[in-house]
Amino acid sequence: MQKIIAQCQKELAQFRRDRLTLALAFLLPMITLLIYGFALRLESSNIPLIVQDFDRTNLSSIYIERLYATNQFVPTQWTQADSISNAIDRGIAKAAVIIPAKFTRDIQAHKNTTVQILIDATDVNNARVIRNSIQNVNNFFIQEQGLVTLTNTIKPQIRLWFNPGRLESLFFVPGVYGVVLWIYPSLLTAIAMVREKERGTIIQAYASSISAVEFLLGKGLAYLLIAITEAVLVIVIASLIFQISLVGDIINLSLGTLLFLIDSVLFGLLLGIRSSDQNSAVQGVSLIGFVTSLMLSGFMYPLSNIPFPISLVPNIIPARYYMEITRDAFVRGIGWRGTWFNLLMLAIFGLIIFRICHNMLKKMQLPQ
Repeated sequence: MQKIIAQCQKELAQFRRDRLTLALAFLLPMITLLIYGFALRLESSNIPLIVQDFDRTNLSSIYIERLYATNQFVPTQWTQADSISNAIDRGIAKAAVIIPAKFTRDIQAHKNTTVQILIDATDVNNARVIRNSIQNVNNFFIQEQGLVTLTNTIKPQIRLWFNPGRLESLFFVPGVYGVVLWIYPSLLTAIAMVREKERGTIIQAYASSISAVEFLLGKGLAYLLIAITEAVLVIVIASLIFQISLVGDIINLSLGTLLFLIDSVLFGLLLGIRSSDQNSAVQGVSLIGFVTSLMLSGFMYPLSNIPFPISLVPNIIPARYYMEITRDAFVRGIGWRGTWFNLLMLAIFGLIIFRICHNMLKKMQLPQ
C-alpha cells in the first residue's frame, strides 16, 4: 500500500506543476458543459414560415395569428414577386402555408376547405416538428371556431410525466455529465501515461520492485481523485446554472459516478499504454471516447434508432449506462430497481479494462 500511495503522490505533484493539465482538467470540462447545455436542442424553434393569404378576411387573419402564436414560427421576408417554391428552394423559408381565396366562404357554408402546406423535409426531424405543429394549430382553430362535428366525441387528456414543462436541459445536461466525465479523465490519464514514456521515467518503474498492479493502482488513484473533483464541480455548477435538482437516490448516483470514473481512468491508462506519443493518445480518446460517448450512447438520439449491426456497439460503451443513471437521478427518480443493471455493467467494464491493462503492462516490465 505504501508503494501505491507513493506513486499516487508523485502523480499529483506532477499534475499540480503543469498549468496546461490543470486547465484541461477543470476549465475545459466547464466550457464543454456550458456549450452542450445551452446550445444543444432537439426542439425546433424560430422556424421561418411564409403565409400566402388569398382570402384576406378576418377569419384567415385569425388562422395566421394562431400559426405564429405557437412561438415556433417566425415570419420571413418574402416578396410577392418571388414564388413560394423558390423561397423554399433557396432556404429563405422552411415551410409555407397557402390559404385559398374561398377559405372563409367555404367555412361559413359548412363546406370542406383545403389549406396547402409546403414543408422543406431536408431535415426529417424538423419537417416532422413543423407538420405536427401546423396540424395542432389547425385542430385548435377548428375547436375555437366551433367547427367540430358531433362525431368528434373523443377528447384525449394528455399528461407528461417526469418533465411536464418539456425542458430540454433536463434531458441534455445529465447526458453531458457522461460525455464530460468520460473524455477528460481518460484524456488526462492517457497523456500522463504517455508522458512517462516520452521522458523515459517509466523505465524506473519497470526496473523497480513495484508491480504492475501497484503501478496501475497508484497512477489510477491519483487521477481518480482528480476525476472525482471534476465530477463534483460539473454536477454542482450545472445544477446551479440549469436549475436541475436531484430527484433520485444520491447514494445510487454517487456509486454510479464512482464506477464510471474508474472506467474512464482505466480507459485512459489503456490508451496510454498502447500509445507511443501524446498525439496518438489524444487522437485515441477523441476517436474512440468522444465519438462513441456522443453518438452511440443515447446522449442525443434514441439507441433504438441505430440500425443493426451498429446497434450492438452501444452495449460496450460505459457512457451509455452512466447516462441512464444520471437521467434517472435528475429526471425519473426510480432508484436502485431501475439502475442496478447499469451499475453492474460499469463494474464489469472496470474489471475487464483493468485486467487488460495489467496484462499489457506486465509484459513490459523487466524481470526482477
